[in-house]
Amino acid sequence: MRVEKKDPHRTNKDIRVPEVRLVGENVEAGVVKTSEALRLAEEQELDLVEISPNAEPPVCKIMDYKKFLYEQKKRDKMLKAKSTQITVKEIRFGPQTDEHDYEFKRKNAEKFLKEGSKLKAFVFFKGRSIIYKEQGQILLLRLAQDLEEVGKVESMPVLEGKRMIMFIAPKKKAK
Repeated sequence: MRVEKKDPHRTNKDIRVPEVRLVGENVEAGVVKTSEALRLAEEQELDLVEISPNAEPPVCKIMDYKKFLYEQKKRDKMLKAKSTQITVKEIRFGPQTDEHDYEFKRKNAEKFLKEGSKLKAFVFFKGRSIIYKEQGQILLLRLAQDLEEVGKVESMPVLEGKRMIMFIAPKKKAK
């Protein structure tokens, strides 16, 4: 059993209103009877396509419908190709992360931002280490300051449960 796809626009004989507003090239714009609009479309060997069905009267255009659908599909494909997928990379610190570990993670964070990924940096507090939340905040703010050339802070450090989270987005490159 084959199911036919329904076209997004009504065309030719599917347009069942007495009058339509006709627009397009090689046509005098204005309100005409649907039968007259269909006759004009047939003379030009094109289709009558309902562009705006909610208008009063509905707006129709005489065009090559298959070509219109093809170009629309091509345009949608181009837009999809241009849109980029944003990835979020995470970096985890402890409240008392020592200098060497901090530098190692900072370099990784810088690499992620240069690649165009967003960065989610967080300090994880285990057990009673929550009493060092000021140290965690200082650590995240220091990271933000160190990465200010390649990224900008999207949200300041916020404590959520046992984690203090901060987001950094990559800076736009000047072209």
